[in-house]
Amino acid sequence: MTNGDGSMYGTRAVVLGAGIVGCACARELALAGFDVTVVERGAPASATTAHGEGNVLVSDKGPGPELELAQLSRALWPRVLAAAAERNAHAARAVEWEPKGGIVVATTDAGARELTRFAAAQRTAGVHTEDLDADALAAAEPYLTREAAAAVRYPQDAQVQPAAAAAALLTDALAAGAALRTDCEVLGAVTRGGRITAVRTSAGPLEADCFVNAAGPWSGRLATRLGAPVDIRPRRGDVLVTTPLPPTVFHKVYDADYVGAVGSGAADLRTSAVVESTRAGTVLIGSSRRRVGFDDRLRPEVLSAVAAKALRLFPALAGVPVMRAYGGFRPYVPDHLPVIGADPRMAGLWHVGGHEGAGIGLSVGSARLLRQLLLGEPTDMDTTPFRVDRPAVLGEHTRTTREETA
Repeated sequence: MTNGDGSMYGTRAVVLGAGIVGCACARELALAGFDVTVVERGAPASATTAHGEGNVLVSDKGPGPELELAQLSRALWPRVLAAAAERNAHAARAVEWEPKGGIVVATTDAGARELTRFAAAQRTAGVHTEDLDADALAAAEPYLTREAAAAVRYPQDAQVQPAAAAAALLTDALAAGAALRTDCEVLGAVTRGGRITAVRTSAGPLEADCFVNAAGPWSGRLATRLGAPVDIRPRRGDVLVTTPLPPTVFHKVYDADYVGAVGSGAADLRTSAVVESTRAGTVLIGSSRRRVGFDDRLRPEVLSAVAAKALRLFPALAGVPVMRAYGGFRPYVPDHLPVIGADPRMAGLWHVGGHEGAGIGLSVGSARLLRQLLLGEPTDMDTTPFRVDRPAVLGEHTRTTREETA
């Protein structure tokens, strides 16, 4: 499909979904010379992306392919934003890139032992870590509990304003010639000889040479509509937002339970304390994980559990007003690895999704891998663990229950 020089000029690509992963994919493909159209059933970055905390983390991933993807993405983010700033400085500034670092805290002896083991393993994989004693922790986070049994600082952790980050990536894609169709829902696929040649949409058919399923938590539902089911399900999370405060939280701070909650496959409620500030002075308090399909109701008992754990880390927040709460859906895969690659059942269909709560951070690396795979170039890392034809994605799990897909 290349033009001899490695470019894809004239090759039509349709990206299905304009969350941050879809926007990142659109940008990479447009800059590579693809004729890109982004299709979004609502407005760009208005669903999962708008309900994220903007994390760009290496601290919560143990050695393995997801950590390697996180390291690739962390290296790419500053470069992507610098390149975007050359074309649209305002959009790049709005991203609010903040490499403030993260601190993981254990409040029990057992948690301290696990955190120490986890951090040591990460160091062998190239993650920068700093063990903090009580004095160093108090200097870094003066309002944090003094009952910490262990603490590790991760200077590579960063944060963005997620909707603005998606907008900056999409703006760059549009500047490179991409087109955007909003309020356009995909209804099904048109196939010929085992290849997808078009998608049927609420605005009529749309033909292309390749199609990228980047619909986030809705990727499983969309893939089913296209005739190639993948097991990507929604997993609910909720966040509390305080009123603006004087400087109170200086890093992304979370308890060591967070890593276990991320890695759990349990359908019932899992909570852990995740606390961080924004440039506006508000403090974001999470996090929760539960599989409830697309039920978008806020549950007071969930918010209460999240707040209680956060107060164990930051007792000073006890009297601070909460001005709002919001929730969103993360794209969950049973083996906790993203899906990046070509669909083996339907030529021309590609999937990029299943990042769960790490989609903001992993978006640019995932998009880079997609571009390299489509061009047949050497990839920056081994993409085999993310392949579509693995059991967790195409096995019996694709028969998701009604309550998880409705």
